[in-house]
Amino acid sequence: MKAYDMVIIGGGPAGLAAAVSAKKAGVESILILERDMELGGILNQCIHNGFGLHTFQEELTGPEYADRFIAQVRELGIAYKLHTMVMDISPQKVVTAMNGSDGMIRIQAKAIVLAMGCRERARGALNIPGYRPAGIFSAGTAQRLVNMEGYLPGREVVILGSGDIGLIMARRMTLEGAKVKVVAELMPYSGGLKRNIVQCLDDYGIPLKLSHTVVDIKGKERLEGVTLAQVDENGKPIPGTEETYTCDTLLLSVGLIPENELSKEMGVELDSVTNGPVVNESLETNIPGVFACGNVLHVHDLVDYVSEEAQRAGANAARYVKGEAEKKGNTITVAAEDGVRYTVPRNINTNGMDEQLTVRFRVGAVYQNAYISVYFDQERVMHRRKQIMAPGEMEQVVLLKQKIAAYPNLSRITVKIEKE
Repeated sequence: MKAYDMVIIGGGPAGLAAAVSAKKAGVESILILERDMELGGILNQCIHNGFGLHTFQEELTGPEYADRFIAQVRELGIAYKLHTMVMDISPQKVVTAMNGSDGMIRIQAKAIVLAMGCRERARGALNIPGYRPAGIFSAGTAQRLVNMEGYLPGREVVILGSGDIGLIMARRMTLEGAKVKVVAELMPYSGGLKRNIVQCLDDYGIPLKLSHTVVDIKGKERLEGVTLAQVDENGKPIPGTEETYTCDTLLLSVGLIPENELSKEMGVELDSVTNGPVVNESLETNIPGVFACGNVLHVHDLVDYVSEEAQRAGANAARYVKGEAEKKGNTITVAAEDGVRYTVPRNINTNGMDEQLTVRFRVGAVYQNAYISVYFDQERVMHRRKQIMAPGEMEQVVLLKQKIAAYPNLSRITVKIEKE
């Protein structure tokens, strides 16, 4: 059995940033395990620009952004294995993996960083009636077909779901000569960034129908059309609102799910809202020495935030490996209430906290001219007005260690949305 100080599961933007950060923090023995044929993860198929504005202060495409980190990994001499599938991770941090050249391998790690990313929610989770004709794709699969493999999935397209990948694919399919007839969204608000709605739909005259869903699929061998209907506040189709669109392609952009089967099997506690691990201020899970970052932790809107979070995870994992992790101090619960769906982290060890800590969260509805409030137990310590907040965009608050230290008996920090 080989031994490494740190094993990073996943060679996408989170895994790469965590590896670079850990190496710079002094960890020599690092191994990245990636199941794909190359490093970079999902960024390799994201050929549109808009990446890197926070991290590199310039606008890059997905492959360009990934290449910046891949170059650092190679310069620093960090080991990685491609085409390698991790089958199991034990609570004792023994990683079992397989690939074509080594066969079955077992690796003992001192610390593990989980950076497996997320996957798309499939049609099976939607319960759409109708047959299973050719022409129904997840938006990410269509993106790979167009951008990496050179295939056009279809000529007449309907998109269900207004997540960022769906919005970007509406523009991409239009640029490739397809006719995108409509984007339908079950919720009364879009699931994507405002800039993507403007740049990918409005600029190309593609209609967005909120509070609509697909209620019927026509065609047996190949998709021939879909029927949309408006839904009520409970998500139930309203009779008499049906509209039929002829199309040969339906793209599904109906949410992302963190890839946490390995995490669950090894005993990592998962958050019921995010489906990602519950972590503390160091991004450490309930298993000591196991850290999580990126979309496996919670689905991000910007890759820059993924990299920033992963750098923290890598640096904290390095501290753990070197025996520099702080002894447990007062543990404070971070709670989400009144419009806040979840928080990352979920608890804070005051000894392990940096001078400032970014707490990220998403809201559960669209709010206009509302306030983000933070309470230390019953006392409100932050009350910040925000013109607009939407579920598609991540929010954050920054907590200062010095301020928390002024409350020695603090047991609970609550983040909530207030109207006034």
